[in-house]
Amino acid sequence: MCKLRSFLCMVFLLVIPGVFGPIADAADQYRIAAGDLLSVDVFDEPDLSLAEVRVTADGTIPFPLLEQVKVAGLTAEEVSARIKTLLLDGYLKKPRVTVSIIKYRYIYVTGEVKNPGAYNYVDGLTVEKAVALAGGFTVRGSEDKITLVRESTSDVVKSVNKTSPISPGDIVRVGEAFF
Repeated sequence: MCKLRSFLCMVFLLVIPGVFGPIADAADQYRIAAGDLLSVDVFDEPDLSLAEVRVTADGTIPFPLLEQVKVAGLTAEEVSARIKTLLLDGYLKKPRVTVSIIKYRYIYVTGEVKNPGAYNYVDGLTVEKAVALAGGFTVRGSEDKITLVRESTSDVVKSVNKTSPISPGDIVRVGEAFF
């Protein structure tokens, strides 16, 4: 029994980092863009902390004392560093800034789905899950005619399958089946 427990513990320790590692890496590499909802915490400075702030269309956030801070294209960690650097310039001696993404920008599902529209992005979203969020395929919807428009590159990916990953801002288009 003890050997089995030890074996299971070893397997658990080997498997878990592989499972959760890419998720953490993806969140660390995520680039902020217009529409994302952020939280900015400046430790021990409640007047400078923002519980919720949405990134504007021009890629900035309004911030006390600093007015508009450019955040588009940066990771949460890079935004923290930018705000810290700006606060060090005559405002605070040792600012500690933490930036978190509260809500990602929408993904869009169009075409032959029951409820086309904008949907909240969640980690691990795939084409199949996006179609499910939109109520599934209509009678004329084709599982073989799905295209994906990547917001990050504006490229149209024509050969996607149900397990293809979706990113915030992407558009999933479901085509019509011809019988």
